[in-house]
Amino acid sequence: MRTRSHEWVEEATQLFFDGVDRLDDADFAAPTGLSGWSRSHLIAHVHFNALALRRLARWAATGDPHPMYASREQRNGEIESGSRLAPTSLRLIARGSADRLTEDLAALSEESWLREVDTAQGRTVPATEIPWLRAREVAIHAVDLGIGITFDDLPDDFVEALLVDVVRRRANLGEGRHLAAWLTGREHAPPPLGPWL
Repeated sequence: MRTRSHEWVEEATQLFFDGVDRLDDADFAAPTGLSGWSRSHLIAHVHFNALALRRLARWAATGDPHPMYASREQRNGEIESGSRLAPTSLRLIARGSADRLTEDLAALSEESWLREVDTAQGRTVPATEIPWLRAREVAIHAVDLGIGITFDDLPDDFVEALLVDVVRRRANLGEGRHLAAWLTGREHAPPPLGPWL
């Protein structure tokens, strides 16, 4: 079951790894705009996100629950340990997990795509949501690499879908009213927002 989200995954993954390929090994230690995270943390996170989404793909394929993460502590610990890997190793495992995720998704049957799984945020969604979760991850973090990739480099229809996703999440977090006021020009400064994901 191929959708536009599958194309977004391919495009954003290419954009992300093209960005990683532009980094020298010494660049991996540079900070990003994400508090406390170097580029190594960012690339490790993208790697472990692929592994977590592979678990959801296995859940969809088998019907046996395979949560993305056992806990927030597990997720954070993986990223921290991954960030200490040598750049050569980090490049290799991040590309490898991205490729394996693509293979896992391609192998899902139509029945499997309709099976429900739980995201790391606790939402229950059909497996058809998995490609969107990955596209969102690699596209935003391609920008976070801080090498000149911007939201202008992302497909227009992806940006539109991302805006809908962001506004829905912000509204669910109780931030919708002030955000709506700002987006409609009724407030002159953006509201303070909590962390994204």
